[in-house]
Amino acid sequence: MTALTDHHDAKASPDPSGRTLISVDGMGGDEGPAAVVAGCSLSAKANPDLAFILHGDEGQLTPLVAKRPELNGRCEVRATTEVVTMDDKPSQVVRTGKNTSMWSTIEAVRSGEASVAVSCGNTGALMAISMIRLRKLPGVNRPAIAVLYPSSNPQGFNVMLDVGADVRADPDDLLRYALMGMSYVRNGLNIDRPRVGLLNVGTEEHKGRAELKEAFDLIRDHAEDAGYEFVGFVEGGDISGTKSDLIVTDGFTGNVAIKTGEGTASLVGARLREAFKYSPLSRLASLLAYTSLRRLRHRIDPRRVNGGVFLGLNGTVVKSHGAADATGVSAAIRLAAQLSQTNFNDKLAARVAAALPVKDTET
Repeated sequence: MTALTDHHDAKASPDPSGRTLISVDGMGGDEGPAAVVAGCSLSAKANPDLAFILHGDEGQLTPLVAKRPELNGRCEVRATTEVVTMDDKPSQVVRTGKNTSMWSTIEAVRSGEASVAVSCGNTGALMAISMIRLRKLPGVNRPAIAVLYPSSNPQGFNVMLDVGADVRADPDDLLRYALMGMSYVRNGLNIDRPRVGLLNVGTEEHKGRAELKEAFDLIRDHAEDAGYEFVGFVEGGDISGTKSDLIVTDGFTGNVAIKTGEGTASLVGARLREAFKYSPLSRLASLLAYTSLRRLRHRIDPRRVNGGVFLGLNGTVVKSHGAADATGVSAAIRLAAQLSQTNFNDKLAARVAAALPVKDTET
């Protein structure tokens, strides 16, 4: 963790009456406070019903906020003295991180002051602080991170979880992921009866590890009562396909899958740019295809779906990509606001509590 040079008392909170108050870690992320404040600014322009508590170095944040008139009266800067870096170990942050901007961000949700938290910072540390301060929902053994993934489905996205909260997941955990993810699909994508797929190395029932086969049976057996359609095993190619709306997997596999997707998208974009610069004729072709290329870029732009949601906690936390720019931060804030305004976490808690008993063992 890195100590800041300066500390001042927190300023008076803006009047959030009638607004959704979002707690934002101003110091997390590769792009620094400027990108975070710019993202808040974009969100404030787009949605007059939002207000912010921005946590971090007041000496850096206050001048940035002052340059954004749309944040006037809608953004409190809450001073902290330390920052969680990307290299900090989660266990260290839990022990000594009470003065960090990330801890303060989560604390505002724990106290009920803010309805949802957003951070671009260290994922492991954010999950560790969130679990310690917010605690897990009854019936949840391992929280999960759910992300929106561009797809060919009519809604334009599929949901996948877990993508990195915990590399382990037993069959019972995978069932709970399915229930939590289904609630997210219902409330986030407005799909009444989501189609759920379990990620595997093949679609045949005899393929895969023993725990996946056991999870297959559990998820199938709960489908009718929980109100989803179980489509069985799905493969990597189905993550962006039309076979399911929700893809369930463990955190190790899910994280590798999304990072592979991001890398492939970057590679394709780079190769397209190279191809259109190859000759005068190809440059002319790029001009003729400009409108179509812009539409394609917009549809697959990862910044539009930036934001992994921590599911299974007594509070809503959205993890923005560490490299997010202002557009990406704004997308994460937009997602956070939507979840808050629909009382998503209360619905998720009710769904899990109704479907499953509290798990006795903790591993």
